[in-house]
Amino acid sequence: MYDYIIGKVTNIKNNSIVLENNKIGYLIYVPNPYSFELGSEVKVYLYQQIKEDENSLFGFKTNEEKNLFLKLISVKGLGCKMALPILAVGSIDGIMDAIERENILYLKKFPKIGDKLAKQIILDLKGKLEFIGVGISEDEEDTLEELKEVLINLGYKEKEIKPIIARVDKSLSIEEQVKEALKLLLK
Repeated sequence: MYDYIIGKVTNIKNNSIVLENNKIGYLIYVPNPYSFELGSEVKVYLYQQIKEDENSLFGFKTNEEKNLFLKLISVKGLGCKMALPILAVGSIDGIMDAIERENILYLKKFPKIGDKLAKQIILDLKGKLEFIGVGISEDEEDTLEELKEVLINLGYKEKEIKPIIARVDKSLSIEEQVKEALKLLLK
């Protein structure tokens, strides 16, 4: 299993890029191939799908994007080729917010996502996307738990807090995180 690959973008296609690493060109399906610059060296986070008749690589610019993709493909009836356009069209925050708020109309705007599949996405993922970002250290986890407790003590419900905590900048001090979280909650 691959975690990431660093290489030079040598070709951009409709739904994929070719990334050269050690004189080997890897065909990688990505949400938005035109966000990559031809000839640039990039780090792409990978998911490898092995089927009976296919071995495919799916790539993402951030670990957060990859983690959301992995959550999406865990939904019954939603495969890799259907999850990619969701990430291409929607923002990570927008997708997570739509799932948490049960916004079926937002999810149905994505290609091949109908009423039934939108409901299945919400059923399978609601409440499970709070910490979808990059792996966090124990210190950051303690800070996030502290932030959660502060917001609960201010009268917010855990259900309201989960999607907000995921969007707060983890590099800030706890005081600044509380301020940022409150701004997001008041929007």
